[in-house]
Amino acid sequence: MTLHQDQRAEPRGVVPAPATVDYGSFLHLDALMAATEPVPDHPDGRFFVLVHQAFEVWFELIVHELVAARAALLAGSLPDALHRLRRVVAVDRLLVTQLDTLTTLTPAGFAGLRPHLGTASGFQSIRYREIEYLSGLRHRGHTGVAAPGSADAVRLERRLREPSLGDAFRAVLRRRDVDDPVRLLRDGCVHRDLLAVAEALLDHDEAWALWRSRHALAVERLIGHRPGTGGSTGVEYLRSRRDERFFPELWEMRTRL
Repeated sequence: MTLHQDQRAEPRGVVPAPATVDYGSFLHLDALMAATEPVPDHPDGRFFVLVHQAFEVWFELIVHELVAARAALLAGSLPDALHRLRRVVAVDRLLVTQLDTLTTLTPAGFAGLRPHLGTASGFQSIRYREIEYLSGLRHRGHTGVAAPGSADAVRLERRLREPSLGDAFRAVLRRRDVDDPVRLLRDGCVHRDLLAVAEALLDHDEAWALWRSRHALAVERLIGHRPGTGGSTGVEYLRSRRDERFFPELWEMRTRL
């Protein structure tokens, strides 16, 4: 076998994709774009649907990566956990900037679009709740966003029973005999790998704090202080959650240093 032929050989155990698989079919783009229909009969309808679907796709990726990061922590594989967390933070920051797209929707434009939304609200996002639960922010009342007995309700209840990222990180600290997380800051050279993971967790936390703040401003810019479509108090509810933290002990240890 020549070198050229050998380079073309598939790695052992890997099944090559059919020759008919192109970019569109590999990514299922026809089905993905079809999922944008129907859109509300409004000039901004397609924009509104696509932007929020994009959020949900990124949320799904974050959930996937957080689950992998948690598994890596529980297995004691800190390099893999750090890799996953850094990817999460990159997506987190992208989502903060993605909120800028909503500022291109005028208050009058949203007022015309709002009747088409019914009771649909971002408050009902299952993946958003999964991110909060996996990260350690657990409001059991929020499981009510899913219909009782539905697959979504079962999914959220399972996330509540599972260890959070914070639980997994505390398990790592116990295995390494770090009785107080403030030691990570005091003895950074000794616990360099643990400190890197702690800082990545904090980056994730900070990005979501920024997202909550920017989201509240974006909503206020659109609807002022009107109630939200899902029955919440709108901006007041969003403001009430701006100071919540996934990993309060990682913030607190700055004060205790």
